[in-house]
Amino acid sequence: MKSKLIVALDVPSYEEAVSLVRILGDAVSIFKVGSQLFTRVGPRIVEFLNREGKQCFLDLKFHDIPSVVTKAVEAAATVGVHMLTVHTCGGEEMLKAAAAVSNRPLLLGVTVLTSVAGDVRQEVAQRATLAQEYGLDGVVASPHEVGWTREATDETFIIVTPGIRPKWAEVGDQRRVTTPAEAIAAGANYIVVGRPILAAKDPVQAAQRVIDEMASAQKSA
Repeated sequence: MKSKLIVALDVPSYEEAVSLVRILGDAVSIFKVGSQLFTRVGPRIVEFLNREGKQCFLDLKFHDIPSVVTKAVEAAATVGVHMLTVHTCGGEEMLKAAAAVSNRPLLLGVTVLTSVAGDVRQEVAQRATLAQEYGLDGVVASPHEVGWTREATDETFIIVTPGIRPKWAEVGDQRRVTTPAEAIAAGANYIVVGRPILAAKDPVQAAQRVIDEMASAQKSA
C-alpha cells in the first residue's frame, strides 16, 4: 500500500528534502517534486531520489506551445523522472505532442486545481476523457471528482489525487479535500500528501497512519 502514497516534498531546500526522504526511509517510495523545490535546486533532487531507489513525480504542470512541452518531457525522461504533469488547458495539439515522446515518463494531465471551489465534476470528467483520448496515461483530479473521472475513463487510466487530508490534519488552503480512505475507495490509484506528514512531529508515524487508512479502504471494498 505504501506504493500508492506520494509524499509532496514541499520544502524550500535540497537539504530539507534529502533529510525528509531519509527520515521516511522504506515507508515511502514515491515523492512529488513541485515548482518551489525544483526552481531552487533543479534536477539534482531527481537524481538524488533515483540514487535512493525512489521514484520522482515531477509536478511542474507544463503548459506551453507543443514544441516547448515536447522538449520539456524529453528532458524529464533524460533525468529519470517517473511521472510528470502537463496542463490539460494546453489543448489537443500540445497533449498529443507530449504523449508522442518516446521512452517518456508516465504523463498525467492536470484538470482543475484543488484550490478552486465549486462543483467542477463535469469539467474534470470531460478533461479526463480528452486526456485519455489524446494519449496521456492519467490525470490529477481532486478526491471529489475521482468517481466521475473513473466512470469517464477505463480501468487502466491512472488517477492521482491531491487534496488529501486525514481527519487528524488541518485542511489548509485546499477546498475540495477528503481523507485517504475515501479517495482510495472512490477509485484513486495514488494519493498525494504533504503538510500532514511534513509538519508532523513524527513523519514516519504520520505516513504509516495514512498508509493504514488507505489499506482499510481496500479491505472494505
